[in-house]
Amino acid sequence: MISTSFTDQSLVLELPPKLLPADPTTRNYTDALSSSGFALYFANSAVVAVATVAGVLLLSSMMAFAFARFTFPGKSVLFGALMAALMIPGMILILPQFLVARDLGLIDSRLGLVLFYIGAQLAFITFLLRGFFQSVPKELEEAMELDGAGPWRVYWNLMLPLSRPALATAAIFTFLGAWDEFAWALTIINDPDKRTLPIAIALFQGQYSTSWGLVFAASVIAVVPVIVIFVFFQRHFVSGLRSGALKG
Repeated sequence: MISTSFTDQSLVLELPPKLLPADPTTRNYTDALSSSGFALYFANSAVVAVATVAGVLLLSSMMAFAFARFTFPGKSVLFGALMAALMIPGMILILPQFLVARDLGLIDSRLGLVLFYIGAQLAFITFLLRGFFQSVPKELEEAMELDGAGPWRVYWNLMLPLSRPALATAAIFTFLGAWDEFAWALTIINDPDKRTLPIAIALFQGQYSTSWGLVFAASVIAVVPVIVIFVFFQRHFVSGLRSGALKG
């Protein structure tokens, strides 16, 4: 992908193919960045992905805490239903989701993307965090309760700080899911000013010909934030493991 992004369009399909272009060019990148709406699509994807991560981490962590620590009627049934939702292919839900979005006035709306992305990620991230919360020693929670801490304080001051590695993992999964999603964004977004990056890359592919150098340059640009997010949260993995080892 990187090699093709630096290859002139006239040489992209040459035979035999070359791993490294003989005369690399940055024209594909300049054309991609200067193309109409690309910067706006990039910003739309960033806003949608960050909002989705924030919503999923907040809601799923509270749900996971409830399933891990509370006892209430129907707990097993509700958690089983949540896990059953993971078995339903996302494409099957496109039509009913579209009808719900239409009735709620969320068509052609970035809010429509965020809310449905949160719904799509919620079950898996809840499952992921519940397992981590269950591994936190009960003695720590009981010690806080003896000091007068209620459930909210235990969740906010104990569970979340100890769960930084799990939250970082959840953030990466959630960001990737929102950043790369194409089908739902293509379904409900018609306004060019609200399109996301995957749609922008698809628009570079013409009906009769495709500028593959341009497509791959745009794809490289789209991958950069994903790498940055992973590197950033990887530090939290390491710091979380170190702090756990020191406390142990």
